[in-house]
Amino acid sequence: MDGPTLRGAVLGLGMIGRHHARILQTDPRVAFAGAVDPTGDRFGALRDPAQRFDDLDALLAANAATEIDFAVVAVPTEEHVTCVERLAAEGVSVLVEKPLAATGDEARAVIEAVTRAGVRGAVGHVERYNPALIAAREKLDELGPLMLIGTERNGPFPDRIRDVGVVKDLATHDLDLVRWLGGAPVEQVAAQTSHRMGREHEDLVLVTGRLASDVPFTCNVDWLTPTKARRTRILGERGMLVADTLTGDLTLHENADVAIGWDAAQQLRGVSEGNTIRFALARREPLLVEHEAFWAYVGGDDSAPVVPLTAGLETVLTAEAVLDSARRGETVRLAGAR
Repeated sequence: MDGPTLRGAVLGLGMIGRHHARILQTDPRVAFAGAVDPTGDRFGALRDPAQRFDDLDALLAANAATEIDFAVVAVPTEEHVTCVERLAAEGVSVLVEKPLAATGDEARAVIEAVTRAGVRGAVGHVERYNPALIAAREKLDELGPLMLIGTERNGPFPDRIRDVGVVKDLATHDLDLVRWLGGAPVEQVAAQTSHRMGREHEDLVLVTGRLASDVPFTCNVDWLTPTKARRTRILGERGMLVADTLTGDLTLHENADVAIGWDAAQQLRGVSEGNTIRFALARREPLLVEHEAFWAYVGGDDSAPVVPLTAGLETVLTAEAVLDSARRGETVRLAGAR
């Protein structure tokens, strides 16, 4: 590639938006068209302060002579629809940070705006680009029939969060992952939430559920734990894959049928512990890999591995079912489930 072929902008310079801005300013394959954030550049994300605009109108006016090909929407969730509708109407493709929208109806409005304008759209479920999870998905055949998918996503409260609880902010990662790894839609969920921090929104959720393929799953997510953990466990008939998405490590624990003639060891290790393999993986920044897929998609590659807006809608609807289950104290079946 001789030079940038796409020009991209960022809406929102918060905790994730600043990293989108970093990539767009440092990667020679794209050109940076500027960023919108009325609160300023509090993290110092921009090389040129003149590239920050107070609103979308100002950004578009400054780029009137040169087309903006795409924009990353990293504003608060309740502002997604308004931003996407305006960008799409201007012919700008969009990468919308997860969750796609605050509600299922708003997520449908995002999809409608993109479809009506004929632009490209994807949702930023960045965990799908983590090297450990990409490798885990490629190695699922080694496990045989799946028996369980379990996720843990724990850590201290991020002060950046104002508009949603832990279900829509964090658990949407996991609700997307179990569906992506399991290869089937979520059929039903049962959930418990807690409000321990005195906020309107929940800060802990425990989810048990089942995919349409009859594979059960669990998600344990909170903002209460003093240490950060990001772990996905995929259990199959022939063993278990464990992905640590903080470190990008993937480990395979195999089942085996090995005679143990030492009673004490058998009690400690069970009767079928096999080999453990920690895979050597190439580790690239997931957010950059996500961008590369989106750039290819905007450039016309329909096979680029972006997360489609319809998957983002499905995850929002599953999150709503989780909150509904916790509120009602009942198992909730998702609409369209078998």
